[in-house]
Amino acid sequence: MQQKLNKNIYRGILILSFIAVNVLIIYGVSSVLAYLKTGADRANMLHIDIKSETVYAPEINWISVDNPGREISKQELKSIEDHYLKSWYIKNIAFKNNSPYGIEDFYTDSARVHIFNTLKLNKEQEISVEATTISHSPKLEFYSEDGKLAVLTDNNVVEFQKVFQNNKLILSTTDTSSYKIVLLLEDGFWRIRHKVKIENEQKKDTLKTKQINEIKDSEIFVEGTPFTIKGVNYYPKETPWDMFGENYNLEAIEKDFKLIENSGLNSIRIFIQYEDFGKEKIPLAKIEKLEQVLNAAENSGLKVIVTLFDFYGDYSVTNWTLTHRHAEQIVSAFKTHNAILAWDIKNEPDLDFDSRDKNTVLAWLSQMIKEIKKFDPYHLVTIGWSSPEAAVNLLDEVDFVSYHYYKNIDSFENDFKTLKGHSLNKPIVLQEFGLSSYKGIWNLYGSSETKQAEYHKKMQAIFKKESLAFMSWGLYDFKQIPTSVAGRLPWRNIKQKYFGFINENGVEKPSFLYISN
Repeated sequence: MQQKLNKNIYRGILILSFIAVNVLIIYGVSSVLAYLKTGADRANMLHIDIKSETVYAPEINWISVDNPGREISKQELKSIEDHYLKSWYIKNIAFKNNSPYGIEDFYTDSARVHIFNTLKLNKEQEISVEATTISHSPKLEFYSEDGKLAVLTDNNVVEFQKVFQNNKLILSTTDTSSYKIVLLLEDGFWRIRHKVKIENEQKKDTLKTKQINEIKDSEIFVEGTPFTIKGVNYYPKETPWDMFGENYNLEAIEKDFKLIENSGLNSIRIFIQYEDFGKEKIPLAKIEKLEQVLNAAENSGLKVIVTLFDFYGDYSVTNWTLTHRHAEQIVSAFKTHNAILAWDIKNEPDLDFDSRDKNTVLAWLSQMIKEIKKFDPYHLVTIGWSSPEAAVNLLDEVDFVSYHYYKNIDSFENDFKTLKGHSLNKPIVLQEFGLSSYKGIWNLYGSSETKQAEYHKKMQAIFKKESLAFMSWGLYDFKQIPTSVAGRLPWRNIKQKYFGFINENGVEKPSFLYISN
């Protein structure tokens, strides 16, 4: 009986195993057939993941799409534009990594030869190139009747390159070149068949745009009238470093602006955080909030310095075009707004010199100045350097010099005079200064509210003597300081809470008497 039972068990196991094997075979065959019936996913075919996240967005303005061949549809023109720009991006990544991955997707067999030869030579000589293009102005010269051939002229392409050998920077350059390009449609891809440099097209002279704000004889002028900045760096009391977030409160902001105006000040400085504002794709809601803030400032008679790219610290050449699209959306939207005094490119970028390479940071700043002046020719441009020593950078490119000062007040006048001697006779703005009133277990040698008031009284006397423009830090004390601002160490974080003229309960501190001169 036991022997018969064991045979039945073995028989059952064999039958179940047979069934399971057949199920797996059928599932495998069906999966293969399903795959073969589907078209290739062009996004997955790329060797570099550029399918879902925007990684490259240069400015592109089509000069003309008229051509002697067949009329081109908007959809096909968009496809040509998309693949053409990706060909630049893929080639730049290839030269950066000395790897051919992705080249075959956007270049024909004959066009790849030169690229592969260059990659081989660069690899042998340990050369790598970080590059990007800033702007393109293509013109469709020809589009064939069968829709498989397109000829473009891309005029005055602005290119930036950094060349390294043995991981050492040997060249950094910005160049403008024009190209004739032949593209073939193969397997659903518009591939570069032929690309040669041609003579740059001469740009037409344009009339100089009259600025709303301008510099004359080392002074800032607003609508033809001399303007001396007397201001404060501003965050709402309840939402520091999150002014445009979920707890955005326009009513509180409007109330604060009236307070600032009544205190004798005429300017504020606000901050736009790169990621919070959507990076290269800014939500309309953020633009609307910024417009409300600017309108509120104008209604209170306050001028605004808008600091862009707060908490941005990448500067990678491959990401430049994304930051350009970010700036374009903000700056273009408000290029004629009367409340804006100036665009401040970046807060304390010199603090990134060591970690992000000084030359890269300066190159990014320099190009961003050009981009913003292109988007908005009406307002001034500056950079908020962390010290007077750093403020000598890019002097010939900014409209006025801005710097921060948190050193001992006894050294202030000498440092200011040194900077003034190097300022190319441009206006100078002390864009941040102040003294914390915190004195406690984490800062036993700190200053009291009384000493803070004495500090501001002395500073205002110097400002009056030197006719120096100023913007203090800041209007309020804060209950919390984000760790991204001052870190987690309590002796640093707590100190940052008490720089304001008004305490966290909304009560004016003794220093409020000296918020303006």
